[in-house]
Amino acid sequence: MVKSMPMPRSEKVTFAADGHILSGSLHLPAAPRPPIVIGSHGLYSSSQSPKQIHLARKCNELGIAYFRFDHRGCGDSQGSFESGISIAARCTDLACAAQSMLAMNKFSNNIGLFGSSMGGAASICAFSELKASAMVTFAAPLKNGPIIEALQQDGAIDPQINLNDVLFDLTNQLAGLKNILVFHGSADDVVPPSHAETLYTRASAPKELIIQSQGDHRMSDPAHQKTFVKKAAFWFNTHLRATHA
Repeated sequence: MVKSMPMPRSEKVTFAADGHILSGSLHLPAAPRPPIVIGSHGLYSSSQSPKQIHLARKCNELGIAYFRFDHRGCGDSQGSFESGISIAARCTDLACAAQSMLAMNKFSNNIGLFGSSMGGAASICAFSELKASAMVTFAAPLKNGPIIEALQQDGAIDPQINLNDVLFDLTNQLAGLKNILVFHGSADDVVPPSHAETLYTRASAPKELIIQSQGDHRMSDPAHQKTFVKKAAFWFNTHLRATHA
């Protein structure tokens, strides 16, 4: 983990998605109408991910707002885990989070997306709809069939869930992506690094791919987390500011 630091100042915000009340933490910089980054967590994670907390702090230092929220059935948000396992549900949550931020009329229209694992898939899925200006992903799966099947076999997901309701394949949705920074661990045993390579190859420039040597699916190496926070915040600062200008 990155060296422990005080939690960055934030305010709790709730919003609705498909009848569920979802909860998140909004980090505001001391800047008028800043751009904002929306953070989407992984399948079994929450908005309390250290990656997001440290990224929120760094973004605030650069004058960028950050909103990290719990998807339905996770953390402090309403709903069952099963109700939010599909890519459609995750994308709806993310879109509603972004819309709730813009409705505050506190921010510029420049939205950045950060997604980790399943949150990365949701960010890819929602990028065009939200007209996002920049995106950073970590360990984002482009297909989830083998992952879901493995989780079912391990008893981590109700075997009664219909796989056809939760399977996705995003490989045909990548050409419209741009201003994207892609992170992945070379030793990720959940989502193969080939997903990151395909994402990078098919996205449009500007783009960058960073494969972290011996990095795992959780980015547990403190050095990897430090590099990630620095580069991700710089990416957002560069591309959100450029679009704003």
